[in-house]
Amino acid sequence: MSLAETVSKIDGLSDEERECIEICNEAAEVCEWCADECLGDEEMEECARLCRDVADIASLHARFVARGSNYSDQLAEACAGVCEECAEECSSHDHDHCQVCADVLEACAEHCRGMMRA
Repeated sequence: MSLAETVSKIDGLSDEERECIEICNEAAEVCEWCADECLGDEEMEECARLCRDVADIASLHARFVARGSNYSDQLAEACAGVCEECAEECSSHDHDHCQVCADVLEACAEHCRGMMRA
């Protein structure tokens, strides 16, 4: 079963919440990949560090949204902020993994900011 299928089975979630869970999990996965690709390159340490931060906070935010936590708004703000910072860092590198990561993170930040307004 895909993540989208699993998320669709969670009762009580709005479409916006489902999309946020999916993009946060995608951000966590792409950041783990990007961080792994950056390992061992001293010039890429900040990229790897930020990617690891995103992976942790995005997956946590997805879990908070899925369970309807009262702290989702605060986590959405933090997630959006670190996604934006990491996207800026990734977009400054020519590596394919960084460019893919930056694209996903921009979308994640936008969804998280939308969750804060909801």
